[in-house]
Amino acid sequence: MRRNSRARLSLSLLLVAGALGLGATPATAAEVHTAAAAPSVIPSASAYALDAAVERTLGADTAGTYLDRKTGELVVTVTTDRAEEQARATGATVRRVARSAAQLDSAIETLEAEAKITGTSWGIDPRTNQVAVEADSSVSARDMARLEAVAERLGGAVSISRVPGVFHREVLGGGAIYGGGSRCSAAFNVTKGGARYFVTAGHCTNISANWAASSGGSVIGVREGTSFPTNDYGIVRYTDGSSPAGTVDLYNGSTQDIASAANAVVGQAIRKSGSTTKVTSGTVTAVNVTVNYGDGPVYGMVRTTACSAGGDSGGAHFAGSVALGIHSGSSGCSGTAGSAIHQPVVEALQAYGVSVY
Repeated sequence: MRRNSRARLSLSLLLVAGALGLGATPATAAEVHTAAAAPSVIPSASAYALDAAVERTLGADTAGTYLDRKTGELVVTVTTDRAEEQARATGATVRRVARSAAQLDSAIETLEAEAKITGTSWGIDPRTNQVAVEADSSVSARDMARLEAVAERLGGAVSISRVPGVFHREVLGGGAIYGGGSRCSAAFNVTKGGARYFVTAGHCTNISANWAASSGGSVIGVREGTSFPTNDYGIVRYTDGSSPAGTVDLYNGSTQDIASAANAVVGQAIRKSGSTTKVTSGTVTAVNVTVNYGDGPVYGMVRTTACSAGGDSGGAHFAGSVALGIHSGSSGCSGTAGSAIHQPVVEALQAYGVSVY
């Protein structure tokens, strides 16, 4: 299955990240509410390494991994004796489930072919061994019935919930980084061959080639790559001679150093830093998420419960010193509950051959 923060500028601009809030809780089982509401944990470095090792070793032979909310241990879901043996050999805790990765991927393919409705998103929740679908308030009763009919034919492999608001890419005029008359947030400062860059959302870098630290201000960086839709990441090279630190603004007078990058694990705690909603927290609830925006789908995203708002686009999702994602979009936030989507940062780093520092 494809699973595939913010830093200070010399001008004192804090390039910080944003998460999107989709106020959603899967609606099909009490177990899902319990999993979403339970305290989340931050994986240790060894847990991230184990998760990567499991993915390399088992590939499609696992139906996904998640963190046990009580023990903090990585749980690997499998459907066969062979996969269970391989998973145990890595040192992970193993859980047998009914649906294989192939069955969950097949359910996603069916949704893609028969229910690709603007205002919907879906992704894999290994805790429930289902594809968790969210439909925003723009989805009509007719389209909702169509979505439910497709899900019913998939025999329990899909859960559906409504979320408030409307999925949208979170960009506003005026704010943290400016280009083409819009404001976004930067995610992480990165480096390659001694040159400094920052990564942000691709729907932001699609807007403009030149980016400034203030509205109407001088250019601090120039776009060198952009990818949206399908993905949602872009990269800007600093051209103002600055050497910004590799930290994320915590909006309390302090910053968080970023030392590494990893793929998020379902059940883990995350923080989001963005220029509009500042720092918010949440839990990872699904991976391999598809979001059907009005101007095109994005794939391989991660859903969380962090809140965000317009202007947070491109901001940072992180856990401790680990960079996890680039904020993509939102349908809004209900109180303190969101359903933020991020683009996995590891994929963006690999695409551009850069690294956090």
